[in-house]
Amino acid sequence: MFNLTRRAVIVSAATVALAASFATSAAANDLTFTLATSGSETDQRSVAMAEVFAPMVSDFADYQPGYNGTLFAQGTELEAIARGNLTMSIASAQELAQFFPEFSIFATGYVHQDAAHQVRVFNDALMDPFKQTVEDELGLKLLSVMYLGRRHVNLRFTRDEVDVQTPADLAGVNIRMPGTDAWQFLGKALGAAPTPMAFSEVYTALSTGAVDGQDNPLPTVVDAKFYEVTKQIALTSHLVDLNYIAFSAETWNALTSDQQLTVQRAADAAAAYGRLKQLEKENNLADFIRSQGVEVYTPDLEAFRTHVQAQYVGSEAAASWPEGVLEKINALGN
Repeated sequence: MFNLTRRAVIVSAATVALAASFATSAAANDLTFTLATSGSETDQRSVAMAEVFAPMVSDFADYQPGYNGTLFAQGTELEAIARGNLTMSIASAQELAQFFPEFSIFATGYVHQDAAHQVRVFNDALMDPFKQTVEDELGLKLLSVMYLGRRHVNLRFTRDEVDVQTPADLAGVNIRMPGTDAWQFLGKALGAAPTPMAFSEVYTALSTGAVDGQDNPLPTVVDAKFYEVTKQIALTSHLVDLNYIAFSAETWNALTSDQQLTVQRAADAAAAYGRLKQLEKENNLADFIRSQGVEVYTPDLEAFRTHVQAQYVGSEAAASWPEGVLEKINALGN
């Protein structure tokens, strides 16, 4: 867990150099926006940032992305931004929950209903205290929300070996989940035995049997070629997953008001583009995955929904949720 007192020390040590750097860059009208992501270059989020965000800010900033965790390892990007070593990341609610437990509400199974619901929640006033806390305590601005897709359980086993109809069928099944507490809690809530692992290691782990499965949306399954090393996908839809476009607050404050407006519009445009493309891919990939020999089917969703939500009742994660926020999120649904 990142210590906020330690962050103050880190940031204060870097602030003078960072401010001087951006003063010089702004004067030369030659800013550099670095982005770190664990996704590949062909990941739809990466494509949206490269094809939409980058051209929109190109008049005053050079966009330099680092894919596949090459700039900073997955899970370390937010601290890198806080230190002044990185401009942007594509951050999950689960990562933010490591710093601010109340963010776990946005990483809870079966809370968001769909992509449109995510956008309504992000733009609603209920998000303002969350955004302000992240900016004040961690030095990040959450610019926009990106739709990652509905996450499903993807296993190496055939259905003759493991037929996933209810959470009880996942007992003892070792599923890779990212390493944060919120992710691990969700894995257990599904009935599985979650194993923390960086995304870049998942393909090899599946191929060698180091893990039994993983959970991701269908576009990620195809992009990462997980269909090559798995045999079934149970369409659990247990999380309508999202990412935030996170931007350095100190970099933001060094921009002119016109530049800030352009960056915000670029982030919103990239998120909208990526959302539409991701939905299109998500709607058309099941048949392709089936053609690769992977069985794709729908389990008992009500059994999963009831079981998963029950795990959060009375939990430490739910105790951190601000009063009334869940009801406000539900009210924004269909």
